[in-house]
Amino acid sequence: MAGLLKKPLKLALVQLAAGADKATNLSRTRTQVLEASRAGASLIVLPECFNSPYGCQYFPSYAETLLPSPPTQAQSPTFHTLSALAAETHAYILGGSIPEFAPQSQKYYNTSLLFSPEGTLLATHRKLHLFDIDIPGKITFRESDVLSPGNKLTLVDIPPYGKIAMAICYDVRFPELATIAARKGCFLLLYPGAFNLTTGALHWALQARARAMDNQVYVALCSPARDMQASYNAWGHSMVVDPNAAVMVEAGEGEEIVYADLEEGKIEETRKGIPLYTQRRFDVYPDVSKGDVKYDE
Repeated sequence: MAGLLKKPLKLALVQLAAGADKATNLSRTRTQVLEASRAGASLIVLPECFNSPYGCQYFPSYAETLLPSPPTQAQSPTFHTLSALAAETHAYILGGSIPEFAPQSQKYYNTSLLFSPEGTLLATHRKLHLFDIDIPGKITFRESDVLSPGNKLTLVDIPPYGKIAMAICYDVRFPELATIAARKGCFLLLYPGAFNLTTGALHWALQARARAMDNQVYVALCSPARDMQASYNAWGHSMVVDPNAAVMVEAGEGEEIVYADLEEGKIEETRKGIPLYTQRRFDVYPDVSKGDVKYDE
């Protein structure tokens, strides 16, 4: 079996708290990304809604226009900040997510951007599954009151390492995405996500480990830092899980950068020991990765 991760990769998760001022958020993003780069990270991940507060009341006023691409500086200062940072650091940068406004459809999206070490936009992922929940006495939230869902899976090659999958927060609860990505050869599933104090305590680490265990790949969840003065309190605890579902590193609640060294051969070693990939019974049940999967909007 050919190695899915072709070269060792140092991954950084930037657990950042976003305030009301977008320019300040982007300035602090720059500081943290440069720190991660100095530490040797080749792939730097930012959290969901890193340039704005998280909440339906904030999405329209903080939204940026991304299409047609590239947008102007006025249309998307965040796009240009990330592009310039990627080129400056010579690292892959995943801009966790930002609110996006699409003028043609007049719709809003929760959108992630991946930039190459040359500063080129490689991929865009619009959150597929919107966070609409109602846990009595705990939390009610409806992203669909403002946002529209994306309509594709996002798998992208990042030379010389291999292929990764991009998704956002609530997407992690839908194992079909992870299974398809793994069966299509991804070595890493990336989920910028802002779980809250209820769902974070229940399922944050469980979801990360479950997606890794089921698919025997690396999984990374990058959260905003917890801010108890904000209207929405993120869980924190950004983490990286290895293909055997062991937690490699976990942040605390506050602002922090955590790092993990992903090893070539670890996926294959795990799959050799527990050979799920040769034991599946596609004569009994279907291979979800062979279905009608959309990779374009």
